[in-house]
Amino acid sequence: MKLRFAPSPTGLLHVGNARVALANWLHARRHGGAFVLRLDDTDLERSKPEFAAAIEEDLRWLGLDWDERVAQSDRLDRYAAAAERLKAAGRLYPCFETEEELAYKRERRRREGKPPLYDREALRMTPEQVARAIANGKQPYWRFMLSPRTVGWRDLVLGERSVKLSAISDPVLVRADGSPLYTFTSVVDDLEMAVTHVIRGEDHVTNTGIQLDLYAALGGNPMHLTFAHLPLLTDEAGGALSKRLGSISLRHLRKDGIEPAALAGYLAALGTSADPVPGLPRDLVAAYDITRVSHATARFDTRQMLVLNRRVLHEAPFDAVRDRLPEGADEAWWLAVRGNLDLLREARPWFDIVRGTIVPPLQEGEHDFLAAALAALPPGPWDGATWSAWTGALKEATGRKGKALFLPLRLALTGEEHGPDLATLLPLIGRDRAAFRLRISAGA
Repeated sequence: MKLRFAPSPTGLLHVGNARVALANWLHARRHGGAFVLRLDDTDLERSKPEFAAAIEEDLRWLGLDWDERVAQSDRLDRYAAAAERLKAAGRLYPCFETEEELAYKRERRRREGKPPLYDREALRMTPEQVARAIANGKQPYWRFMLSPRTVGWRDLVLGERSVKLSAISDPVLVRADGSPLYTFTSVVDDLEMAVTHVIRGEDHVTNTGIQLDLYAALGGNPMHLTFAHLPLLTDEAGGALSKRLGSISLRHLRKDGIEPAALAGYLAALGTSADPVPGLPRDLVAAYDITRVSHATARFDTRQMLVLNRRVLHEAPFDAVRDRLPEGADEAWWLAVRGNLDLLREARPWFDIVRGTIVPPLQEGEHDFLAAALAALPPGPWDGATWSAWTGALKEATGRKGKALFLPLRLALTGEEHGPDLATLLPLIGRDRAAFRLRISAGA
């Protein structure tokens, strides 16, 4: 078994790309197969090395590795050779129509009540006419002549699928400047690299029909290929996510503090009946089954992903996050605050609360209570029992309880109405900081 993920280095990876990459990787690893990273970079104008580097970095961040890395720009000679074979077989033919001419033809066919397919007029050109056109400075682009048949396959996700090739225009495989298109390069690579399984988005179903015909024309046996098409993603409201994917690139999610185990766990379960559980890809292999993905469109809900992110952080040991915490952070502080975090970047303010200097709000009407709290501060050293002893004494002395007792103290000590357990946090804040903040908040 051999699978591939073939992104174009023309931008950053988004969650739709990540879902496809993860599905390919998990299926390969689950069945002992190989996983290839294949950069579709034949569009030399739009492909950028910085995007290629970003793709690899983001995939590694997500927890994916690969057995082989291939750049299609290094294989241009293979595509040229394959094109010559198709030309010799009469399956790849030159065309000279401009975009304006093609648009006119499509509109004319629509007015006539016909589907806007390419009319294969270029096939009626004689060799002399082709030579004359080239001599006059016209450079042909090349179309693949589809077979007059219906191509079918059993999809691992969608079930039985078929594409009627006569209802599709002959696809362009080679541009006028000689550069090959994805439809062509993908098939040449899948055939020569002995790819056995192709997992990609449902928007490629028609491409699959075309590519199976092309695969056979290049001498391959389509029976050696297995396909799985993942239904497309929508947003929380059911709208098309594809138009907004730039806002949820992996780089964007990573910057916002999403943990790779949360994203991988969520994407692996997306579209199935299984409850998502956080885990890096290596932790998800044993339970992954591509056939459990539903035919229905999948809803990408950032709130569900954040639930997993909280679980990851709340259970994360200090060593797992040490290098991403503020300088000077220790295990005692991390264990005290981690249960209050949705995103790791939220840890910084709690570090300032415990180890730095904050100015708590002035609490109108609480001067006497906070002054009493200051006077009742226990001597050091403090431990996990200090909070209970201190608030118990204040309760007896002031008659306060519940929110009236605890909220003014929390606001004075942390500047926040909610947060980590103060029984754990108070010893980390220390007596000097606590006393200073009580005085400030009391207006003393």
